Amino acid sequence: MSTIATGSTVRLSDAPPIRGLRFRHYAGATDHPAMVRVNNAVAEADKDDEVATVAGMDVDYANLSNSDPFRDALLAEVDGDLVAYSRVEWEDDNSGGRSYNCFGFVHPEWRRQGIGRSMLHHDEARLREICAEHPHDRPRWLASWGNDTNSGNSRLLTSEGYVAVRHFYEMIRADLEDIAEAPMPDGLEIRPVKEEHMRALFAADVEAFRDHWGGVDGTENSFQRWVKSPDFDPSLYLVAWQDDQIAGAVLNGIYPVENERHGFQRGWLDSVFTRRAWRQRGLARALIARSFVLLKERGMTSAALGVDATNPHEALRLYKESGFAIGHSATAYRKPMDAVIGPEWS
Repeated sequence: MSTIATGSTVRLSDAPPIRGLRFRHYAGATDHPAMVRVNNAVAEADKDDEVATVAGMDVDYANLSNSDPFRDALLAEVDGDLVAYSRVEWEDDNSGGRSYNCFGFVHPEWRRQGIGRSMLHHDEARLREICAEHPHDRPRWLASWGNDTNSGNSRLLTSEGYVAVRHFYEMIRADLEDIAEAPMPDGLEIRPVKEEHMRALFAADVEAFRDHWGGVDGTENSFQRWVKSPDFDPSLYLVAWQDDQIAGAVLNGIYPVENERHGFQRGWLDSVFTRRAWRQRGLARALIARSFVLLKERGMTSAALGVDATNPHEALRLYKESGFAIGHSATAYRKPMDAVIGPEWS
């Protein structure tokens, strides 16, 4: 349990001279409505379709991994109104290193006034404190990310020594018509998803993404965020089995609040994975095609997913062949935690 007084003032030495500006610690779930308001204003300004909800944030902040919001979140207010917030966390990378991550949201009306830079400096100092508590037994780096539509964020990070190390795309299939047939590989079958499958399905997803760039959160907290999400709906999942083993899956999602806000009916292929032993057999293609059919049956008229632009398993090509087109892009940034720069952090 944190010993920091909830909601207490934080003094930032380089805070911009804005009348009424105050930085403070997180006070708990009572902050979530204002945080969601800032988050969604940022998304709208950056042309990001994702919509945050208080219910979703309640679940996330009750089950964070490697982050104590009472110590690791920072809120900025002007005359009592929230204008920005940030949070830090760390994760072990699939390459064997450790990533110390910071991210933040500044309301568009308060951008380019020095708030974000001041918060970034505070967050880096907090991450260095966390890093100092860990053994120095692996490469480690500071990291952040941002939508490419937010040019101010990109300029801030690069001016502070961060380097773009990876790019990601949001891809859209504009309609769910003319769905190509894709046969299931021999020996595999799709079975209804049951409650007792959740642990095995989570473990298979985590295992498959151990081969990808970055890190994957296989903690109990991550599992709880998944199954307690207000939009959790396993009836949308397509899971392929061979005997008693999960070979791969597409974990689909529908987000009614997002669809209502934007006036579309879009389903998401939130996770598309194939475990090593079943790759290069057409399984992902078959599950994607069946996902289109399933989403259409649920009333959706388009589909979306996210992808690493340089995914080593040629996912980008597969998605394009499945009818997706590149929409928004985002970038991951890193800079070395230590003075000596080595190739392992990039």
